[in-house]
Amino acid sequence: MSTAMGAMDAPDYPLHFDVEYPEALNRWLVLVKWLLVIPHLLVLWALGLVASIIVFIAFFAILFTRKFPQGLFEFVANYFRWSLNVSVYYSLMRDEYPPFSWDAGQYPVTLEVDYAQELNRWLPLIKWLLIIPHFLVLLVLGIVVSVIWIIAFFVILFTKRYPRGLFDFVAGFFRWAYRVNVYYYLMRDEYPPFSLK
Repeated sequence: MSTAMGAMDAPDYPLHFDVEYPEALNRWLVLVKWLLVIPHLLVLWALGLVASIIVFIAFFAILFTRKFPQGLFEFVANYFRWSLNVSVYYSLMRDEYPPFSWDAGQYPVTLEVDYAQELNRWLPLIKWLLIIPHFLVLLVLGIVVSVIWIIAFFVILFTKRYPRGLFDFVAGFFRWAYRVNVYYYLMRDEYPPFSLK
C-alpha cells in the first residue's frame, strides 16, 4: 500500500480524505469499469435526490437553530463517502468493486467530515455565491482530470500501473471537490482552500 495521502490534507480543514495507491491494477478491468459502475450510479442518483432534500431542510434548521441536524448530516456525509468510492473506482484508481454501502472502512478510500456543533445562521444565504470561484477552477481541473483519465487508461492497459504523479493529481482534485461540496451543502462554514492538498 502507499503512504497515507490524508497527511496532505489542508491544515485544520474539517474534511479528511485518503485513497490508497495500488501497486498494480488489472489491465483488462479498465475496459469494463464504465459498465460495472451503472448499478451504483442508479443508487447514487436516488440518494443524491434525498441528500438535496436534506440540505433544503438543513438550510432552515441552520437559519433557526444554527445547527445541521446530526442525523441528516451523517446521511449526507455517508452519501459523499459512497459517491467517492464509486468515483475512485470509475477513475481507474482502484480495482476493488465498491460495496453497496456507505460504511467507513469498507473500501480503501477514506472520507470523513467533522460535525460542526454550531454554524453561522446567515452564511447559507450566500454560500452559493462565495463558491463560484471554486466551481470555475474545478471546471478547468475537471477537464485536466478527463485527459488524465484517458492517459491512465492506456498506461494501465500496457503497464498495469497508474502513474503516481497523475494518481496524486486526481486524488487532489477529489479532495478539493469534496471540500467544496461539504461547504456548498452547508455542512461546514470554513471556506475551502484553493488547494489539491
